[in-house]
Amino acid sequence: MPPFNLTSLTPATFILSGIPGMEKAHIWISIPFCSMYLAALLGNGVVLFVIRTERSLHQPMYLFLSMLAIADLMLSTTTLPKMLAVFWFSAGEISFGACLTQMFFLHFSFSAESMILLAMAFDRFVAICYPLRYVTVLTQSVVVKTGLVALLRSFCIIFPCIFLLKRLLFCGHHVIPHTYCEHMGIARLACADISVNILYGLAVPFAAIVVDVVLIAVSYVFILLALFRLPSRTARHKAFSTCGSHVCVILLFYIPAFFTVLMHRFGRQVPQHIHILLANMYVLFPPLLNPIVYGVRTQQIKEKVVKVFICPKSHLLQE
Repeated sequence: MPPFNLTSLTPATFILSGIPGMEKAHIWISIPFCSMYLAALLGNGVVLFVIRTERSLHQPMYLFLSMLAIADLMLSTTTLPKMLAVFWFSAGEISFGACLTQMFFLHFSFSAESMILLAMAFDRFVAICYPLRYVTVLTQSVVVKTGLVALLRSFCIIFPCIFLLKRLLFCGHHVIPHTYCEHMGIARLACADISVNILYGLAVPFAAIVVDVVLIAVSYVFILLALFRLPSRTARHKAFSTCGSHVCVILLFYIPAFFTVLMHRFGRQVPQHIHILLANMYVLFPPLLNPIVYGVRTQQIKEKVVKVFICPKSHLLQE
């Protein structure tokens, strides 16, 4: 049995068990997970490199996209390395402090990414509904302040969870039936009343995400109304293409997350390993697919990737 702090009955370490009931398949599950993680690192790294090196992409839309790539890298890197260690080496032991740190950055990056998607929706709203004001409204200063607000809001929402968990007594329970540490997964091990954790953990972050989703939906209602009023079919097609990429990214981000929340709330009859597999989807799919969606559907990104990586000689000659 691991050592305990006798004053708080907080375990010195937790044990991440991986996917309960599928321990024999951990090695096989790790192959697609590792492949998706490496692809996410490569894809988001390429997006960040291209936006950083190409001055023509130093525009609000692409600066928000670089923020999204950073949030995706944080979301996946917070969980995947430890998850793979559990799958490959059965190295499930994690200190209490490290578990809280992983929990914080997991929820922090998710909350930040949600607000970045809202900022990207606002960017498209201004660009399409008020094109003449775009340059004056979305200045570089506004973009930077938006990023700082996303960080501050996420910090303020998630930081109290650390203290809500530290106050709990665990009475020797230390095995977390999951591949990573998350707020309610840790709280459920406690032998104390966790009603405050449940209330805060569901109500506050969920309310913030719902506000983001509602504002994104309202933005796109106005965007669609403006698009249908455009006289030029070419302009309409170009705007639809740009917005289509953003809508795909929004769906990839929110659908797995909301499905996971609904499964936890209402899917009592669903086997636990299905819960865990679905929970892993929202830390894997958005980081993997976001750069692919923007790379394939956004002409400017596609052209710059070809210019920088496939035809580097011509790129250097132009410089």
